[in-house]
Formats: sequence, C-alpha cells, structure tokens
Amino acid sequence: MTVAGMETFKASRWTKGNHLFPTRIEVTDLAVIRHKRSWFSKDEISISISKVASVHIKTGFWWSDILIESSGGSDPFMSHGHTKKDAQRIRLLIDTAQGILTGEGKLKLS
Repeated sequence: MTVAGMETFKASRWTKGNHLFPTRIEVTDLAVIRHKRSWFSKDEISISISKVASVHIKTGFWWSDILIESSGGSDPFMSHGHTKKDAQRIRLLIDTAQGILTGEGKLKLS
C-alpha cells in the first residue's frame, strides 16, 4: 500500500505470531514503524530513518525475517513472515530515504 510517501508491508498470517494479528511495517520518508497487535494491546515502535544503523534480512524458503537496528541505542525490532520481495523493498526504501537525507542521492553502479 502506498500513501503519499508511505508504504505499508504486512506479514503473512501463515507465519508464527501473525495468525490473528499480522505485524505491519510502515516506511515513511522520516521513520520506520512496526505495528504489532494482540487481543488487548497494540505495540508500536519507530526508528527515525536517520538513526537506522542496519537492516538485516534472513531469508528462508518462503518467508523473510527483518531485523532493523538503530544507532540511537534503542532496541532493534524484528518482524517475521514477510515475502522476500517486501523485505528487499523495505531495505531499498530505507537506503533511498537515508541517501536523500544525507544528500547522496542515487548510487551509481559503474
């Protein structure tokens, strides 16, 4: 889903911890936000794009796990059960947003 500079990625309901309330990751120009619901609560954690230190993707046969670490000292967040395509898109959006913030623009591959 794309809405004015924001994309949302939903984990598969077929994966552990996502059967009833799948985890969602939103990537905006300013932050990466993980939304995790349960029966009686909602957990939301965000990391500013400028504070994202690394994006680690562990790919299995069908699904990918994403670990996003912060350079600001806060705990990293993990999300299970995303498609490989979504995981790569999340990394690309973060890298692109960080390049825009630092003024590097697009990378040249030559």
